[in-house]
Amino acid sequence: MALFGRKKRDTSQVVSLDAVDRNRMPKHVAIIMDGNGRWAKSRGLPRIEGHRQGANSVEEALTACGELGIPFLTLYCFSNENWKRPKDELDFLMGLLKTYLINQTKRLIDNGVRLLVIGRRDGLGKEVLDVMEQAIEKCKGGTKQTLVLAINYGARQEIVDAVKAIAKDVASGELKPDSICEQTISEHLYTAGMPDPDLLIRTSGELRISNFLLWQISYSEIWITPKAWPEFGKPELYEAVAEYVKRDRRFGGLA
Repeated sequence: MALFGRKKRDTSQVVSLDAVDRNRMPKHVAIIMDGNGRWAKSRGLPRIEGHRQGANSVEEALTACGELGIPFLTLYCFSNENWKRPKDELDFLMGLLKTYLINQTKRLIDNGVRLLVIGRRDGLGKEVLDVMEQAIEKCKGGTKQTLVLAINYGARQEIVDAVKAIAKDVASGELKPDSICEQTISEHLYTAGMPDPDLLIRTSGELRISNFLLWQISYSEIWITPKAWPEFGKPELYEAVAEYVKRDRRFGGLA
């Protein structure tokens, strides 16, 4: 879990993408923000300090996407499985979320950023939900970028919810079973109306998907960095995009 901060970082090593054909840029970048706790532990700090320091990386990632003209950024903030963590850490994460939503909404509005939240609402406290819905409503006019926060999210749960919704449409007669196709499923996911991620980034070197956007990333390019999320900044995002634009995306076809 990581939210906006203000710590400045060295951006002297940012890869230049000036000569890149803008049509090759990803339209949607999704990030599994991993390694906050391990980063803190390696420095003899409490886990919550890792989340606090990781906050700076969110601002850098969103800013970098804006500079590159990438309209969608989705961040895996809090999974269904994260409820297994200690209560004091959960309380801190929910407090950090509320603080961001309260303090950063105006900044998002001023920068033309639309805010969306995907995931199940049940399990989140009323205070968090109220602040979340207010922030989403206030930012709904943003047209330059869309920041998607995956909170209390799990891809398998998302697919289950989509199947249930489709089943209801079939039962009511609104949908014929024979007409169900891939597009039908996409339209019933939390991400309905968004393009699928072109680029999936994972920090901290782990080689797994962790139940994140399983349907949507079927053809995403994957880029993994050994750096933990608190170490991730603008140079790393530029590096990931630079690698992405070099790849030949064939979608199952021939070169």
